Amino acid sequence: MNRKRRGKRINGWLIIDKPAGMTSTAVVNRVKRLTDAAKAGHGGTLDPLATGVLPIALGEATKTVMYVMDAAKRYRFTVRFGASTTTDDSEGEILETSDQRPSDAEIEALLPAFTGTILQRPPDFAAVKIAGERAYDIARRGDVVDLPEREVRFDEIVLIERSDADHAVFEAACGKGAYIRALARDMGEKLGCLGHVTALRRLAVGPFTAEAAVALDALVEITEHDSLPQVLVSVSTALADIPALAVTEPQAARLRSGHPIRISPRLVMGETVEGGTIKVLNDGGLVALGRLQDGELAPLRVFTA
Repeated sequence: MNRKRRGKRINGWLIIDKPAGMTSTAVVNRVKRLTDAAKAGHGGTLDPLATGVLPIALGEATKTVMYVMDAAKRYRFTVRFGASTTTDDSEGEILETSDQRPSDAEIEALLPAFTGTILQRPPDFAAVKIAGERAYDIARRGDVVDLPEREVRFDEIVLIERSDADHAVFEAACGKGAYIRALARDMGEKLGCLGHVTALRRLAVGPFTAEAAVALDALVEITEHDSLPQVLVSVSTALADIPALAVTEPQAARLRSGHPIRISPRLVMGETVEGGTIKVLNDGGLVALGRLQDGELAPLRVFTA
């Protein structure tokens, strides 16, 4: 007996402006209920405290989630000086306080030390796994969380404003795996005043920006009026920085059936490396992601038309 497919076949990215107080998983579940999509996932977790860009992959877009997870991100965040917390944000319990407050000049002088590739220890309350268990589950039990430092990259950190001596607003551009909460904690420690995040907004993830994001409340009206196609973003948008190759229909059919094709690397648009990933297009539509090796392109992921 054939099983009836559940949900609608919807392919594309839906860029949601996540509200504060919701987990990323809860947002995905809400989107899935509103759109009745058969398949959905998100491209990078945001803390419940955080707002901003949460790319939701629907259908075939779920095959490109890893490329969004690896994309550069931009945040705007507020640090409160004078206290450290268990979670490195305002949702945790205060661990220690300080009467010290940094000057603007002291903050500006510190920022280069956190720019570039640095070592960072994730917050105790993080989704990082330790022996198969999430760090936040271990922390919630009251057990010691032993997370090693790891390399992360901050391309830019800018002091935007100081509303008072206790607070500073920053913007930061960073790579995969960087924690803003850990950055606030470490800056506070280096400044000798302690610190934690009180507000966090993600402004961009790769090509997806807050300006193009849709509020959850607005999505209700959009789905009620069957206007979802107007706000969906093409699956291939997540692959904008990947070299591209245009193929014929017979070549596309061969790749979709799981077989490699022979090509000249000179036909690829964009900088390629041996063994690198290439997006394959036919008449502008995404066919596959493939790996080029010795003139042979083998499909890694194939996409339905």
